[in-house]
Amino acid sequence: MGSGESLRKIAVLVGVFVALTVQAVPTFTGDNADEGELRDDIPEINRGLKHLFEGDIAGNPSRNAILDETRRWKFPIPYILTDSLDLNAKGVILQAFEEYRLRSCVDFKPYEGEKSYISFTKLDGCWSYVGDDRTGQNVSIGARCDTKAIVEHELLHALGFYHEQSRSDRDDYVKIWWDQIEEGMEHNFNKYEDDFITDLNTPYDYESIMHYRPLSFNKNESIPTITTTIPYFNEIIGQRLDFSASDITRLNRMYDCASTHTLLDQCSFELINICGMIQNEQDNADWVQTLSSPADTDHTLVGRCRDSGYFMKFDTSSGPVGSSALLESRIIYPNRDEQCLQFFYKMTGEAGDKLVIWIRTDDGTGTVRSVRKIHTIIGDGGDAWKIAHVTLKVTEKFRYFFQGIRGSSKSSGSILIDDITLTETSCPSAVWQIHNFTSLLATTPNGSPVKSKCFYNSEGYSFGISVYPNGRHSAYPDYVSMTLHLCSGENDAVMQWPAENRQATIIAMDQDPDVRLRMSSTRSFTTDAHARWNKPTLTSGAVWDNSCECYRSEDYGWSTFMSHKHLHRRSFLKNNDLIIIAEFNDLTHLIKTEVPVKPAALSDDIPDEKPISEVEMRAEAPKHREARAADPCHPNPCFNGGVCVESEGEPSCRCATTQTTYYSGKRCEQLNMDRSILGALIGGAAGTVVLTLAIFTVIRRAQ
Repeated sequence: MGSGESLRKIAVLVGVFVALTVQAVPTFTGDNADEGELRDDIPEINRGLKHLFEGDIAGNPSRNAILDETRRWKFPIPYILTDSLDLNAKGVILQAFEEYRLRSCVDFKPYEGEKSYISFTKLDGCWSYVGDDRTGQNVSIGARCDTKAIVEHELLHALGFYHEQSRSDRDDYVKIWWDQIEEGMEHNFNKYEDDFITDLNTPYDYESIMHYRPLSFNKNESIPTITTTIPYFNEIIGQRLDFSASDITRLNRMYDCASTHTLLDQCSFELINICGMIQNEQDNADWVQTLSSPADTDHTLVGRCRDSGYFMKFDTSSGPVGSSALLESRIIYPNRDEQCLQFFYKMTGEAGDKLVIWIRTDDGTGTVRSVRKIHTIIGDGGDAWKIAHVTLKVTEKFRYFFQGIRGSSKSSGSILIDDITLTETSCPSAVWQIHNFTSLLATTPNGSPVKSKCFYNSEGYSFGISVYPNGRHSAYPDYVSMTLHLCSGENDAVMQWPAENRQATIIAMDQDPDVRLRMSSTRSFTTDAHARWNKPTLTSGAVWDNSCECYRSEDYGWSTFMSHKHLHRRSFLKNNDLIIIAEFNDLTHLIKTEVPVKPAALSDDIPDEKPISEVEMRAEAPKHREARAADPCHPNPCFNGGVCVESEGEPSCRCATTQTTYYSGKRCEQLNMDRSILGALIGGAAGTVVLTLAIFTVIRRAQ
């Protein structure tokens, strides 16, 4: 390598080092659930586990579910949550299941004796097998693996996917710095041809949840092993937010998903058919599909695109008081007994205008016409887009509809709705929309929180959220800190204290209009018997807050919930607003979930395998696995028409033969002739020569 090349290499690595460097990580204090965005990734957690391939893949790496359709799963996938798992891990596994159901046709069910199943267990590290082994298999969610994103990552392996940087075209998009890789870990950076893995006709994806981070398997903790050809993506690869758009596209293509399980409807009103919604003829006004303008910007595109960005608008500036307009959905066919309607609305008129949500259900004759009021929103004269969540509990076909009502003769504005999403999930317990959060970032001192109102969960516990725009501690001024605390509430006298075995989940919501493409930042922890989860009183150490007229306990959560850099990517700050969603759910019912595995009947086509155990995994000798084709006979290694067959995983040539010749050698490269035929040929040739000489002799004597 020339001196110029050496200098270029050093410059690249130094540049990436500067981009990736963070402050030295001090010991996180006891008020942190974990390191948040700075927590270790899978390669760091699994460091020292030599039996794993590509850092977190167990078993034979030649098994490939993408190309081998016999190793693809049939849905729903049976699962077991073993009691070795941390309680928090059990909770995030169920969260991951719901993400799969929302975005794909992948589904899961509790194990009931099936031969194929996934057993989630706590072994060393985070890892999975690739594809369905048809004998039951482990997915390890070990210590520090209990995040929704890591579970999603390992389940994608189980569903048949390899890491993004294993693609055959990866060298066009990333550079592997081989001399910076920890000795013996080079095999984790192998790439594979199209006959082993397939990209399913999708482009290289820097955002994939299956991509390595820059510092994976590095010998120097500050020098990267993998960098991107487009420098911007050095801080993107290895994201652990959620599935990328390409992750979902590939998953749905591989399993031929035509629909998802829990997404019933969504609409951003960009098309002229307004998603099949209809205007009711019994009202005296109409909702109008309206193009975004400087005066009224849409929520989908925030007015950034000319000739795009529509919303529905009901004008409340004219007409008699009480005049209304109805906008009704198509007929919806639910599968579950609970739905959540999420939408964004803006009410710019006089305080008193109303937006009412109704449902229309089957009246018993098959006709959808029985009407029931669900929720009413009364305008406050503000002009900002706001988010709403409305719980529906419908078990039969139905329509939902919006009724806009002019509430005052002084009203001079309008009611706007946009970005509707209807899912078969529970609505969140807490939704906190912090308006103009960009201003708080610019003005709030480090260590100063913004506190939410107090919310109630379904049990009756009261809790609140604290957000520190510029960090909770001085070591991390470039991070948003988020924490949860208990509030004293009206139900405290009958609640169980301490409030242990409750999973606290905080989500910074990506406001992408398509719920399937959202990459929100989600973090969870589970409460224990610590005094911070006692009833909030003066004697328990809680502090009185005049704003809620309640006691608030100490904050507990994440000092490095999310960096400012990531906060400004995607749509976390649409319209400068940050939306926080929080849950405080009881996981007591998950303490004992393990069920015994039933002996599976032997199959004629699938060999029986011993159950997977931690001992077997640890005893496996480290193997150096070279990249190779999934089918050892493709391409055909045999010459001269030889036929390749697989024998114990290796190619074996069956050579061609004829009546006079046959081929031999490892690859049928040698031509041979049958000895009896050869003798006959030699004898025949000799006889021909003798006969010819005899004829010449007779002719000469005759002359």
